[in-house]
Amino acid sequence: MIKRHLLILLLIKICLVLPVRGQNLFDKDDVLNIILRGPVAELLKDRGENPQYHSLTLNYSDAQQKGISVPLRIRVRGNFRRQKGNCGYPPLMLNFSDEFTRGTLFEGQDKIKLVMPCQGDKYVVREFLVYKMYNQVTPMSFRARLVKVTLEETDGKPRSYEPFFGILLEDENQMATRNGMVAIDRQLVRPEQTQPVEFLTMAVFQYLIANTDWSVQYRQNIKLIAADSLSKPYAVPYDFDHAGMVWAPYAKPAPELMMSSVRERRYRGYCLTDMRHFERAFQVFNELKEGIYVLYRDNALLDETYKKATIRFLDDFYKTISTPGKASFDFQYPCRAEGTGNVVIKGLKN
Repeated sequence: MIKRHLLILLLIKICLVLPVRGQNLFDKDDVLNIILRGPVAELLKDRGENPQYHSLTLNYSDAQQKGISVPLRIRVRGNFRRQKGNCGYPPLMLNFSDEFTRGTLFEGQDKIKLVMPCQGDKYVVREFLVYKMYNQVTPMSFRARLVKVTLEETDGKPRSYEPFFGILLEDENQMATRNGMVAIDRQLVRPEQTQPVEFLTMAVFQYLIANTDWSVQYRQNIKLIAADSLSKPYAVPYDFDHAGMVWAPYAKPAPELMMSSVRERRYRGYCLTDMRHFERAFQVFNELKEGIYVLYRDNALLDETYKKATIRFLDDFYKTISTPGKASFDFQYPCRAEGTGNVVIKGLKN
């Protein structure tokens, strides 16, 4: 029995030191330069309801500055950002094949989302920092890698594209596996049916970044992961471009919320009249305060005007959670019968 116990411990230690497939891509914080080469114009025009995959290559340089070329298929994805009238570039889905990724930075990857600039890549950088902020809050979050993208057309008339920032996002199943869980697609899940402590932390985070574009019920910008199909799930947020922290020019609150701007904070959790429920969530953000400020204060990719505005925006959040009366007023908003705190938003699907 003792030998068996020791063997189990040894296997656990071995598993802990073995590299996780695909981890290298998201383990580094430096900007990765990539070139997408192929029928770029054809790909970007394919924004209909059923966009098709197009064959391209992804090119980058490894640590020894050796050029690596990875064949892959790419298609347009998304809802709001897919529409040509909304965004200059649509978001993309990168579909890799194991036979082409072995020994590369993309080994172990299957499908990865690539966030493209909608109306300027400075907003991409801002959204990337929101992902990095939430990574500080919990490992049950999507990891992201900032990339500098160059597009090279190979078919038809040559066209030059200015390089721009994009975001590679960790796959949903990879994120779940990393946390020892599975992604679930259970329908009719209400916020009250998710893990309560973690939900409150997530909902306070959404308040911090002034994001109202999410809902558990309609799975709007929320993924669910759980230990198994019967366990109470954890809500994991993504897609933060409509958050006030990002401050994108196209971002507007849903009309149902009767808000004047995305810079207006509105708590979108469920009603809790006892403020003691929020103590743990507030503690989490107070402990992370310095690290959150550093993300913005010391970032060379941000302009000074945005930095100063964001520091003030963070100051307002921390003033709220440290002032009992103001915290109660804001976080008990869903309890008010005359408010819009319990409005469920389907999201910007059209």
